[in-house]
Amino acid sequence: MNSSGASFSIVVPACAPPVQLGGCLDALGVLAGPTGGFEVIVVDDGSPRPLQDVVKRFRSRLNLTLLRQSNRGPGAARNVGARIARGAYLAFTDADCRPARDWLTVLAKRFQDSPNHMLGGHTVNRLTSNRYAETSQLIVDVAYAFYNRRPEAARFFASNNLAMPAELFREVGGFDESVFRHASEDRELCDRWRYIGREMAFVPDAIVFHSHALTLSGFCRQHFAYGRGAWNYHSVRARRGSGRLRDDLRFHTRFIRLLADPLARLPRSERWKIVLLLALWQAINAGGFCYEALRAQATR
Repeated sequence: MNSSGASFSIVVPACAPPVQLGGCLDALGVLAGPTGGFEVIVVDDGSPRPLQDVVKRFRSRLNLTLLRQSNRGPGAARNVGARIARGAYLAFTDADCRPARDWLTVLAKRFQDSPNHMLGGHTVNRLTSNRYAETSQLIVDVAYAFYNRRPEAARFFASNNLAMPAELFREVGGFDESVFRHASEDRELCDRWRYIGREMAFVPDAIVFHSHALTLSGFCRQHFAYGRGAWNYHSVRARRGSGRLRDDLRFHTRFIRLLADPLARLPRSERWKIVLLLALWQAINAGGFCYEALRAQATR
């Protein structure tokens, strides 16, 4: 597959306030387009307030399609968008994200050299005064430092900054929406992609700005869901034979060491607050993991 002049389909799952989606579409409206152009597919995942009005404002600026489904989770929403996508390449981001102006052109340039890869970019927290959002982003940054320390042999990308050839996405089966309704569908897709022999590469210059305003309760809900997703992820991997839980325990044993530099860059007054939130994250994440394990056992 040659990506020279290839077109892109940007798929955005949305189950959020219209103003959040509006910010994302505003950023997509000023993207520098690749030679083949791009379309935007918004999939309303059962939002409490329908999104037609906010989408209507951007139809003159974007080649834009709006779909709506009952709430089935972001993985299912992405699959729905991918099914009707006309672009040679799929690019995924979220409604609370703002891709940098050159996001697509950076990805398109890299696809010229790696046309059959899955590519993941760098996500930056835009809400630097929100310590819950900062902590969540720090966790992702440390995960990237561990799993993607060799950019040409990357192992994990979050779904808010992800791209791949459309035909290969469909060939591998897309996101697993049957198991992963709330979290870890991106981890599972990356693992499955590598398991069948496909390659991944980290492209740090493909930048997306993340604006997820978290509260303490939102932080706890988010990481409890991630813990639940982690149990399902490891269960699927074990059945498939693509990995074991103990393979990922090395991430946790190296976590403190990987945190040293990011924490050192924080103001001293903020450092201890972030450390406390990281401890809370570990506890909440473990709680979600155990909850899902017990739930799975009860349904057998």
